[in-house]
Amino acid sequence: MSGALSSLRVVEIAGIGPTPFSAMWLADHGAQVVRIARPGSPQIFPLKRDVLDRGRDWLELDLKSPEGRVIARDLILRADAVIEGMRPGVMERLGLGPGDFPENPRLVYGRMTGWGQTGPLAHSAGHDLTYLAITGALSAIGPADHPVPPLNLVGDFAAGSMYLVAGMLAAILRARETGRGQVVDAAITDGVAHLMAMISGLRVNGLWRDERQANLLDGGAPYYSCYRCACGGFLAIGAIEPQFWADLVRRLDLSEADLPDRADPANWAALREILAARIATRSRDDWAAALEGTDACAAPVLSIDEAPGHPHNHARGTYVERDPRPAPLLSRDPGSLREGRRITVEAARDLWR
Repeated sequence: MSGALSSLRVVEIAGIGPTPFSAMWLADHGAQVVRIARPGSPQIFPLKRDVLDRGRDWLELDLKSPEGRVIARDLILRADAVIEGMRPGVMERLGLGPGDFPENPRLVYGRMTGWGQTGPLAHSAGHDLTYLAITGALSAIGPADHPVPPLNLVGDFAAGSMYLVAGMLAAILRARETGRGQVVDAAITDGVAHLMAMISGLRVNGLWRDERQANLLDGGAPYYSCYRCACGGFLAIGAIEPQFWADLVRRLDLSEADLPDRADPANWAALREILAARIATRSRDDWAAALEGTDACAAPVLSIDEAPGHPHNHARGTYVERDPRPAPLLSRDPGSLREGRRITVEAARDLWR
């Protein structure tokens, strides 16, 4: 393995969503990750190939059997860290909880859940959407008449996976300094609340209305929104700063002197109509050719299929074929991609000897 984390050994207890994404991220950056999957475990999506499975070896173990637990325990005793996403108490009942490895005091035990290890909802089922619902984030996303799920990017992967990764790396760094590991309790609800710091701060200071599409960053401001083009596609505009707004207005062949004052929200509806009418006169790609690479802060809204072919993404190597490459890009250890491979129990026993 190559990468900044090539000295790191991680055991992943297979789960869905945030846990495999966390393990993939660590493996992308060189960590030696072994995934323990439940035999015959069902998939939410019947995928021929799951990109989240890349980068690590995997084997099937029945952790309800003594034999399976013995093998898992042997791997964990030689690991730096564990990733698991079971409901609270499940790993303890299997004898594989964080308190069951005193022989490995440096072990960092990463626990990924929606509600966290404690609290009245800790043992309840949930998904990204329900975790977002109690944080205030979901209420702020979508059109004025109803909230909209923001895919599962905000909860599962931003507030879940990446907070788990950050917490585990912090704990691993500390363990290498002190010789003592610890438990990382990564709850999606906690992560979303933390991600909402700026918006919550604006609200507390009276600078954010408790309504959707009524604020600067929620689609309310006409200069931070998306507009339909003549072809049916969309153009995204994010000209917040006055100088960027001035550049956009000029390139749209409009006159700022003839436009309503954008600083007054009472003028936003009228200003939106003017922008919509102008942008509707040309295709998305025409506007992209005219505006991309300028300070107008505008970009075409690309489909998932179109994104890998965008010249900027192509130039940076953002995609390898259609897979996203490791991110962020480290100058000396940029990480690498490899397919996951199934290994036997015998091979697992020989790992990290």
